Amino acid sequence: MIILKYLLVAVGFICLGLGTIGIFVPVLPTTPFYLLATLCFAKGSERFHRWFTGTNLYKKHLESFAKNRSMTLKTKLAILIPVSIMLIMAAIMVDILAMRVVIAVLLLVKCWYFFFKINTNSHSNE
Repeated sequence: MIILKYLLVAVGFICLGLGTIGIFVPVLPTTPFYLLATLCFAKGSERFHRWFTGTNLYKKHLESFAKNRSMTLKTKLAILIPVSIMLIMAAIMVDILAMRVVIAVLLLVKCWYFFFKINTNSHSNE
């Protein structure tokens, strides 16, 4: 059990690093990695979870989502566009029809979820 906690903290820091890189690299989404980091820290270490939720990175990118289950349209698009581009590129490169169908369904479900299940917040934290 203790190994799992260490593993979760390690994955949390990897996600934190990738999310932070995503601030500067447009094709790497920030928010999904920060969400995963939050989950890993919450399950792995109360101390790291408290630390991360107190950072400006968390407050800027996740706090409104965590509190209100809402995101600004800008945040939604910043998540959806790079991930959609990567999935479309994968669909173009794959010659297997079944995989293309799976990717298309994934794209549709992802867009549906973001626009119909997550409220759009008009207030920006920036």
